[in-house]
Amino acid sequence: MKLLIIASYPASILKFRGALIAAIHEAGFEVHIAAPDFSEYPDEHQVLKDLGYHVHDIAMQRTGTNPRKDLRTIIELYRLMTKIKPDYVLGYTIKPVIYGSLAAKLARVPHIFALITGLGYAFSGAEEVGYKKSNLQKVMHQLYAAALLTTDKVFFQNPDDQALFKKMGILKPSTPSTVVNGSGVNVSEYSVAPLPLENDVPVPRFLLIARLLGAKGVREYAQAAAMIKSRYPSVQFDLVGWVDDNPDAIEQRELDAWIDDGLVNFLGKLNDVKPAIADSSVYVLPSYREGTPRTVLEAMAMGRAVITTNAPGCRETVIDGHNGYLVPVKDADALAEAMEKFITDPELIAKMGCAARQVAMDKFDVNAVNQMMLTEMGIQ
Repeated sequence: MKLLIIASYPASILKFRGALIAAIHEAGFEVHIAAPDFSEYPDEHQVLKDLGYHVHDIAMQRTGTNPRKDLRTIIELYRLMTKIKPDYVLGYTIKPVIYGSLAAKLARVPHIFALITGLGYAFSGAEEVGYKKSNLQKVMHQLYAAALLTTDKVFFQNPDDQALFKKMGILKPSTPSTVVNGSGVNVSEYSVAPLPLENDVPVPRFLLIARLLGAKGVREYAQAAAMIKSRYPSVQFDLVGWVDDNPDAIEQRELDAWIDDGLVNFLGKLNDVKPAIADSSVYVLPSYREGTPRTVLEAMAMGRAVITTNAPGCRETVIDGHNGYLVPVKDADALAEAMEKFITDPELIAKMGCAARQVAMDKFDVNAVNQMMLTEMGIQ
């Protein structure tokens, strides 16, 4: 049996799907992986090949809406599928789900699955009062609806996304769907790290890891840092990430201003975020919406309290007042208020960090998440 997994970003494959792919391979499947721009990620390419997977470079714009280039993606995927004849196809993120599913239907692949890991720009503002779709959003929603009709099952990473797709008519009643607890986290790999201490008391040190997009709440993080630093100048705010090629991206000059003003300690893009998490005491993600945020799960597994938003995907990770705090979306004042609780009562850092580790083990263990997906796909 053969399974083809389609991704839009080579660097995400091992990090976010490595354990799932390994479980599929261990179940006896010949695994094929298709993604664009593998030439820019030679290390990932080689590791995937060394693991025994078949790797295919395809033409795909990760962002952008050029119809001619998107048509080329469908054609290349169709040709690939007719060549390798997979029994199963699984796409994740927008373009692999849409174009991968449509190509799989054309190629008469027996089993087609989609994993919705987040909604992104195509659904920006979808739950706001008076929401009006842009022309681009109308097209994306129609394509999504057509693609999901071809699938045997759609996996969502939080119930809010599933409900929204049903409400908007993108997920038809005839298409089975289920919710899984995100991508999961390897609680053995992300083990508990000692907290930074001063005189045996945890030191409040905040961390955000994200693509530098407005919708990740990066601006609110910087605004809250400014508020806190006006009262507690020594508190440190670390920022890990990179300026993304996206209409919602933070501009370089904006980032430079935060750095120059001493608001954030910018660490850039890191291949391994564990040292940054270990150096922090509280993880912060003020995102407007997520599938289920992987960085939050990693920080929780390492014993870090979390401040995140009461938004789809984010709120699934935190029990307010137990392993962290939930704050309203786009509310820098509330974010700063939550941060200040850890500053004025640093014992909360260890208490909530311990609770966060337990939530990660009980709810988000990657092996349990993957087992559910394999079962739902009929692989085990």
